[in-house]
Amino acid sequence: MTIALITGASRGLGKSSALHLARAGIDIVLTYQTNAEKAQEVVDAIRAEGRKAAALQLDTGKVATFASFQRSFAELLQKEWGRSNFDILLNNAGHGVFRPFAETTEEEFDTLANVHLKGVFFLTQTLAPMIEDGGRILNVSSGLARFSLPGYAAYATMKGGVETLTRYLAKELGPRRIAVNVVAPGATETDFGDGAVRDIPDLNRHIASTVAMGRAGLPDDIGGAIAAFLAGETGWMTGQRIEVSGGQNL
Repeated sequence: MTIALITGASRGLGKSSALHLARAGIDIVLTYQTNAEKAQEVVDAIRAEGRKAAALQLDTGKVATFASFQRSFAELLQKEWGRSNFDILLNNAGHGVFRPFAETTEEEFDTLANVHLKGVFFLTQTLAPMIEDGGRILNVSSGLARFSLPGYAAYATMKGGVETLTRYLAKELGPRRIAVNVVAPGATETDFGDGAVRDIPDLNRHIASTVAMGRAGLPDDIGGAIAAFLAGETGWMTGQRIEVSGGQNL
């Protein structure tokens, strides 16, 4: 069986990715930060698709907890799957801060860095020995690392770092045949950034006007693409950036 670990999968793009991967025949371990009830709902939905699933608590902004998380994850894999390793790591967990460059605080910057950059770096470092040779890592970036929208300077800076990290991981894990890539969603109707893209009609219309396909993205647009990539025969592709944005700001 194939097992995927997805961080931040109790809602949004992580939840959609988990469900699409389950439908593709992959078992799921998902993490959540605080909402155990929502995480359990996702676990139940995955099980309804006929796959095994479990949820573990993890704050990806707290590197000091990663060693204990690794132990809990290893115990879970042995207990539920009889394995000591897994196949796919999807670094998805994150949040957004919409703030002009001149008004962004050091606290906001550090919080973004801890989750989106430092957390991705050190969680992958912690878990890499457990990834099966020939496995896959997919990091989540953003279209904002390619095009610039005022208010997202700090967030996009972290995602630019993740894209660079992805290429280095692809190089260093290549001898183990672990494919490492990055997916960059465009503007999507989730609760990211307090649900601005979803809930502010003028913003939604503006985004739609910049997208070749004429609308903002939906969670299933991204989750479906991620599942197609991770469940498909793409193991020879590594170090690549795949944007899923409907053709935003081409």
